[in-house]
Amino acid sequence: MPSSDLRNLLAETIRSDGEATGMVKRSLQVMRRHLGLQVAYVSEFVDGQSVFREVDAPGLEAMIKPGDSRSLDDVYCRHILAGRLPELIPDTTREPIAMAMPITAAVPIGAHVSVPIRLSDGAVFGMFCCLGPNPDTSLNRRDLQMMRAFADLAAYDIDRQRQRALAAGERLARVQSLIDDDGFFIVHQPIHLLPGREIVGFECLSRFCAEPQRTPDVWFAEADEVGLREALEIAALRKALAILPDLPAGAYCSINASPATIRGDALPALLAIAPADRLVIELTENATVDDYDALSDALAPLRARGFRLAVDDAGAGYASMQHILQLRPDIIKLDMNLTRDIDSDPARKALASALIGFAHDVGSVIVAEGVETEAELRVLQAIGADAVQGYLLGRPQPLPASGDRAMASAA
Repeated sequence: MPSSDLRNLLAETIRSDGEATGMVKRSLQVMRRHLGLQVAYVSEFVDGQSVFREVDAPGLEAMIKPGDSRSLDDVYCRHILAGRLPELIPDTTREPIAMAMPITAAVPIGAHVSVPIRLSDGAVFGMFCCLGPNPDTSLNRRDLQMMRAFADLAAYDIDRQRQRALAAGERLARVQSLIDDDGFFIVHQPIHLLPGREIVGFECLSRFCAEPQRTPDVWFAEADEVGLREALEIAALRKALAILPDLPAGAYCSINASPATIRGDALPALLAIAPADRLVIELTENATVDDYDALSDALAPLRARGFRLAVDDAGAGYASMQHILQLRPDIIKLDMNLTRDIDSDPARKALASALIGFAHDVGSVIVAEGVETEAELRVLQAIGADAVQGYLLGRPQPLPASGDRAMASAA
């Protein structure tokens, strides 16, 4: 086959962006059709077995399918790797070793082309194989070269899948270790009521001391990738609730939870004996909600008990506005990018004013986040914000135990 045709065949297995997609399966289809044989498969060697991982054998699915296996003692693989059988066998009747093996007559195998799949570390993963029931003396060295090229592509794809699986396993182990080893703690940022600036509540925020040192959003994103977001959130919520008795009397605690955690079974169990009047469930920022009805149904019994709902990042984009319209939260939190420089930016002031007016019209309370200057605070108070939080009035920090506060007050 001309080299240009080989390049075209190889290109069929690659997307235009250069990423392999279904490379092994597509390679088998292309190679089997090119050789005119009936069966093509990729096998993996596992504990003395040749396990068929991908198979292309139209109409012969009853004979061979993914997941089937044969003992390596019964197939050609070891003989090919040891050089006792050639990789290219146009006619098995000319190979005494092949003819002596029961599988040759049982399948039957008349023509056979098989090359090892060698991974980047040099290990043999298995074989890339095509076979048919009848001899085919037209099979030649060029066909074998093409098989080797496709085996290399299969090895590339398998290597990449293994690397992804290894990376996923490392991420899973890292997040599980974080949870098991208690590698995080809770800080509290005060929320101040206007106009008197008395503390009305605290937002509970997670901070991580585990290695590698990373911001909370990165830890939670990785937990989400490996299916442990709910477990990590519940662990953080459990810590936040444990500190609830140390909050000032009458102050509430705002706890962050994703839609998946709210819809799960663990959160209602955790909140079963929690004081509803002192807790606000805050929908995590940038949360994607696929089913507002299901989320509302999950929230309904909690809200009926008296738990309030807060929606974060109002004014930051479409998602937060959808949360507000669909969920009708008790508390709407203005995004810090909206409150920042609100004293000198008429557009920010106008949008914040509109959101505050909307909130009051529907019976919600507005909390403005990210307040850092007195000028910002004065404008927010003037346009009707109910409460504020930010570095101006208090940074997130661990809450001292009640005994420590009592000693500090006495001193």
